[in-house]
Amino acid sequence: MNLRSTTALCVALSLCALLAIPRNFPGLGGDARLTLVVFVLATCAWIGTSIDDTYIALGAGLALTVTGVISSDTLFGTLGDATVWLLICAFVLAAAVSRTGLAGRAAVFLVSGARTVRQLVHLTTAALVVTAFAVPATSGRAALALPVFLALAKVLADRKRLVVMLALLFPTVILLSAVATLIGAGAHLITVSVLWETTGQHIGFTQWLLLGLPLAVASSHLAAELVLLTTTRRADRRGPVHITPEQIQRHSEQPVTGPWSQAEKRCTLLLATVIVLWCSEPLHRVPPALVALIGAVIASSPALGTVRLKDALKTVPWSLLLFMAATMAMGVALADSGAAQWLVSGLPTNESPVLFLTVVIAVSTAAHLLLQSRSARSSVLVPLVVAAAVGVGVNPVAAALASTAAAGFCHTLPASAKPVTLFSQITGAPTYAPRDLLRLSAVLAPLTAALVLFFAVAVWPLLGVSVTR
Repeated sequence: MNLRSTTALCVALSLCALLAIPRNFPGLGGDARLTLVVFVLATCAWIGTSIDDTYIALGAGLALTVTGVISSDTLFGTLGDATVWLLICAFVLAAAVSRTGLAGRAAVFLVSGARTVRQLVHLTTAALVVTAFAVPATSGRAALALPVFLALAKVLADRKRLVVMLALLFPTVILLSAVATLIGAGAHLITVSVLWETTGQHIGFTQWLLLGLPLAVASSHLAAELVLLTTTRRADRRGPVHITPEQIQRHSEQPVTGPWSQAEKRCTLLLATVIVLWCSEPLHRVPPALVALIGAVIASSPALGTVRLKDALKTVPWSLLLFMAATMAMGVALADSGAAQWLVSGLPTNESPVLFLTVVIAVSTAAHLLLQSRSARSSVLVPLVVAAAVGVGVNPVAAALASTAAAGFCHTLPASAKPVTLFSQITGAPTYAPRDLLRLSAVLAPLTAALVLFFAVAVWPLLGVSVTR
């Protein structure tokens, strides 16, 4: 057992022992005590052990159900939540897009127009931001973008520093741009669920898009500039760049030039229709999950589809969905038992809203050093942030969104996020070292945290989400 596991175990046992003594914390009810015990054990297990995150979450959900803190209907009902269905259907749509090779064509369309290194970096960033609308979850987008990177790496093989820079650029932008859409990360769906269960406030696909897309664009291009400056030298950036579609085609298995196939045309039309319907939800009132289900059925249909349903369902991260469902149940238990309210009851109620948001954003930004799973971070932080926000008079929607957006920073170590791990282990092309990540994170972490705070205080109020209640 390593030091981290030993420390987590000692902390968990100490806190549970304190909670088990009835005389301690007299204002804490029985259900709240049980909830906090389970919550502490799950959090310490996520931090200090190598046990699968989903297994821990399911064990926590089961413990809360067996002890009567939540009902079995609550536990199993989370699997039928509309957000879970939205993610399932979005993965089916993403499988159809991946099968057609549209990603390669889109990359060629953008990247082949670059004439300087800076243009290449920002055009690539724009392309990666757009993928947030087509592919759910950051790991899926990383897998989709990897062949594009490898093709670019082979074209730029004689300029090693540029290849290393692109290897770092791809996961950096993928992680920061996830906040653009509701389906960008499982953590977003957990945040929406917690807000609905605890405050009754619902954030739809369109509202999340309105609030998240500007932040995603700003943070992604800021990060792109920082990656460029911290990874390359002036001489590397000075040389011209000329990438042709033919060069990329030589290193791509799927056609990226020439006439479009019927499958590509159908898939593009379907994806565009689904995105338009998602964005226009306030006009037609059709829930995003239902739109996604219709799109998934068409994408996998024998006549019009581009992928078989059973093949598409193999790409769905069922482990992530079970994790989300179990942690949603944990959030319900924290709220309904009064545990979350008790945890934040000692906070000063006259605290400045800006100071409160600053603390929330700072903690959420640093949380990836302890909790590697983005969804686990939101599962732990968002219920507490929402309860604390209500207590100090801050709008819980603003606080939850700020926490979730700040938690999207997870670039410090290769193991901090799956996209970072994936691109750090590339074979056949030069990639970044841990020191490159540390150099970037030292600058990027405070700047992205400051950007999230700026949006929460100055931009989101203009879009209908005020700082105070």
